[in-house]
Parts: sequence; C-alpha cells; structure tokens
Amino acid sequence: MAAQTIYPINRAEILEGSRFDFKVEFPNAPASADVAVTINGKPAAETFGKPTTFMQSEEGQKHSALWLRGATLPAGNYVVEATQGANKATVKWEVFATAQPRRARNVILFVGDGMSVAHRTAARILSKGWEEGRYNGELAMDDMSNMALISTSGSDSVVTDSANAAHAYTTGHKSCVNALGVYCAKNALTLDHPKVETISEVIKRRNKMAIGVVTNSEIEDATPASMVAHTRRRSDFNDIVKMFHEVQPDVIMGGGSPNFLPKTTPGSKRTDDLDFIAKFKDAGYALATTKAEMNAAVAGGSKKLLGLYNTSNIDGAFDLRLAKKGSTGKFPDQPDVVEQTKAAIDMLKGNEDGFFLMVESARIDKYSHSLDWERSVFDTIMLDNAVKVAKDFAGERNDTLIIVVADHAHPVSIIGTYDDERPGQLLRDKLGVYAESVPPNYGPLDAQGYPTNVDTSRRLAVVFGSYPDTCDIGRPSMGGERVPAVKGPDGKTNIANEADCSGPLATRKAGNLPFDSNTGVHSADDVVLTAMGPGAEKFRGHKPNTYVFRVMAEALALGGK
Repeated sequence: MAAQTIYPINRAEILEGSRFDFKVEFPNAPASADVAVTINGKPAAETFGKPTTFMQSEEGQKHSALWLRGATLPAGNYVVEATQGANKATVKWEVFATAQPRRARNVILFVGDGMSVAHRTAARILSKGWEEGRYNGELAMDDMSNMALISTSGSDSVVTDSANAAHAYTTGHKSCVNALGVYCAKNALTLDHPKVETISEVIKRRNKMAIGVVTNSEIEDATPASMVAHTRRRSDFNDIVKMFHEVQPDVIMGGGSPNFLPKTTPGSKRTDDLDFIAKFKDAGYALATTKAEMNAAVAGGSKKLLGLYNTSNIDGAFDLRLAKKGSTGKFPDQPDVVEQTKAAIDMLKGNEDGFFLMVESARIDKYSHSLDWERSVFDTIMLDNAVKVAKDFAGERNDTLIIVVADHAHPVSIIGTYDDERPGQLLRDKLGVYAESVPPNYGPLDAQGYPTNVDTSRRLAVVFGSYPDTCDIGRPSMGGERVPAVKGPDGKTNIANEADCSGPLATRKAGNLPFDSNTGVHSADDVVLTAMGPGAEKFRGHKPNTYVFRVMAEALALGGK
C-alpha cells in the first residue's frame, strides 16, 4: 500500500508566523477513526490550536485527507507523524525565527532567468572587453561582496522549471514543476493545492513596506507570478491576474495586457467579463502602456503603477537597440529592464518603511530556449545595467540588500571563437579552440555597454548542450529570434527549421532531446549568486535555493508569532 503524504514536506524550513496549509493524504480512503496525526507527540489540532478537517474520499478520489488551511507555528523543531494502520510517515520541519531589530530597510532581488555562468562570462567579454587574459572591467553583478553557489532542483525532479524555482525564492519552500505558491497534492483543481504564503503576502500582513514586481516577460509568467500566485499550473494566467489584484504590489510592470481585459474587448484572453485595468485604476493605480507614460507617472509623483507595455513579452535589448525586430514595430516605446528598474525605485524609495523589489530579466531564458545566445547575452548586459541602477541607489548607506541570482541554468558554454579568415568551408573549420581562440572583434560599445556590431569576422563560439534537430550558422540572427525547430510532416516529430539553415556555413545537427522537443531545455547546474548589503554575508559556499528566502526574511525581520 502506498504511504501517506504530509505537506509541508520533509525538511521544510518555515518562517515563524507565516501561513501555510497543512495536509495529510491517506491512500485507499480510510475513515477518520483509522488514522492519526501527531506533531511532537500531540494531536495536530492541539499543536496548531485550531481544529483540523477530515475528508474521506476527497473530491471522490481514492484517498482521504486531513486539512488545516492557514496554519502557523512558533519557532522550533517539529516532528509530524501520520499513521494509518501499520503504516507510518514522518517528516521534520524547522520553523525559524528572525532576529530583531530589522537589518535591511530595502531588499532588491534580481533574477536573471536561466542565467548561467557562460551568460555572465559572455556579457563581460561583450560589454567590458578582454585583453591579454584580463577583462577590461567588471560587471556590476560581479563587483559585490558575497557569492554562493545555489542549487535549483525542485521537490519532484532534478531539473527545475521557472515556476517552482522562483517559488523557492519567494516562499522558502520546495515544490514541483509548474507550481507556484503551493505544494503539489492530489487535488483535482489547480487552485486547491496546499498553499504557502509568499513574501509579498507576509510583508503586506506584517508591515507597511512597498512592493514592486518588474519583468520583461508577461507579468503573469512564472517568476513575477511567484510573488503573488497560488496555483498548481503556472499557465493559469487569468487567475494569476486576479491574485495580483488581491495582493496589490505597489508597482507592477511587464507585458501580458490581454489577460487584464474583459472577454468582450478585442484581443482579450480572459474567459470572463472582469476588467482588471479598471479594477487597478479604481484601486489608485496609474496605468502606463509606454515608456513615456511610465516616466510621466514617475514625474507626476505616482506611488502605484500598473505598467503593461506589450500584449506578450517585452522585446529584449538586442531587438530594442540593434536589430529592431520582434514586436518593436508594433510597440515602439517599450521600456527595457533598466528603465523599468529606475522608475520602480523612484516610485518605491519614498515609502517610510522601505520596499521589496523583484526585478527579472526574463528573456535570458527565453532566448536560450531558442538557442539564440546573442539575444540572451544582450539581456544579461541589460540585467547588469539594472543592477548598477540599484547599486547607485544603495550608495554607501548600507540599508539595502541587493541579490543577483538565476532561477536555474541552461547547458551553455563558450568553447572558442569563430574566425571567418580561418581556411575551410564548414562552420567547424572556422572554430578556433585553445591557442586558436583569438579574441572576438565586436563593434565599438555604445554608452550603455552594448556592442554596436555583433555580425563581425570573429565571434564567440557559444554552444548549447540540449537541442532538437536544428542548424547552427555560427552567426547572430539579425532577422529575428531564432526558431530552431518546427513540426515535421507527421505533426509530432520536430525537425530542423529550414529557414534557420541558410548560409554557407550552416551545419545540421541531429538533436539530443526527445523528438517532441522544439527548443533547448534547462539544466540542473548550480547557479551563481552575488550579493551586497545587510545580510549578504550569509551567502557563502553552497546553498539550496530556499535559503535565499530565509536570508531576505531575516534581513527584514519578517518572522514573529
């Protein structure tokens, strides 16, 4: 017989006073008289000081469930035991307190989605230059006092996705692929799984800090949604918009406007008549759909802003600055992550109790999925410029904790350089490795540190370790984001995209992914975290991703009975 399952799971670290749903699932739908649940040897209800609810055949399924929604516990160590006949399941929790007084007035969490070591290295080469084995400058995210390696696996899989990876930072709990703010139980409905409180919700309950969420993805996407959402399915965009409205972060900026519009509005993606643009305006938010409107809201003294700058994802730095592709023709006045970060800080910094700001450079990941490394590295440079904005704000006051981290990695590496002057007709002929990896000759930098020409005679050779059947041309895709694979004649198997196979050096590559994959996938590699400010000294060595939440909660003294 399968064992009973307890949520939160074993080795959970829970912030003192934070709210979580307690659930135990028993297989084969036993009656309440046939099961028992104790915490530190006492009945669960006695430990929580609240009655639990028992459901036999929960939702008509073949299991029973014992529930307590919105549980809290004082600091301490807890052993939870659930027995069903001769079967016993045991988990251990640590409920941790946070010392007083509060050490950080502000916390700024930068998430480079999918940002791997190679992204940081390539960004440093492109934006700072390289000469005789040394870089000509450091990235803002490198020049920080503390560093750690962060492991990113979820509760169910070695390789995570962006949802439960970001959820670990914003809740301090592990969860499974596609989940946000919940543990993954047997519930049939995506919104009914056992919830854990997000850092935004803890802050809203415990103090008067302002909260900001900034991204260049759709605002409903995994990382920004992790600040407010509770769903087993990260694609529940309409519900996530509702959750943003319930939590009401003071500054919300990204793309994804169709899920805010009632279904009667052309272009809407909602299935109901709710108008969340109107709801946010009624709640005192200024609305910005362009960079000009965003800057006007800042200049006008707005303290609450809903910025929706694209119907989908905001274009990345490569297209905004260089190629002018993507949706730049349709949305010519989109702010980049740097401009959004500056606007958010300007709006939030006046709050007397400080602020918590999460900033995501989302398309590092999205461009890595499409094997478009130049675009992903331009967005890494963009993230670094946003980090500089935050460091300039923090100055010498030592009251702002700044953290820069990825939610997960991609299998990407720099293996040398391509040199058009090397003899041969194949792309591999142009590849110089070891002593032949002559430095690239990208065009001069603009004022923000982006190279003005990347389609040059010597370029970095950046390769991905996961890919479908595809082609590699060894040159930047100036005509738009790469589409590495498309559906084949059978409608199931993905094959190399012929439109991506042009050029004299185009090289066909047999994929190493399952045939239903059409893009690259994430890797389980550790990611680098750098940090500065009060609390940053706790980042050293190797830590699980949930530890990031703990450091932020301790710096802000969010724990308490």
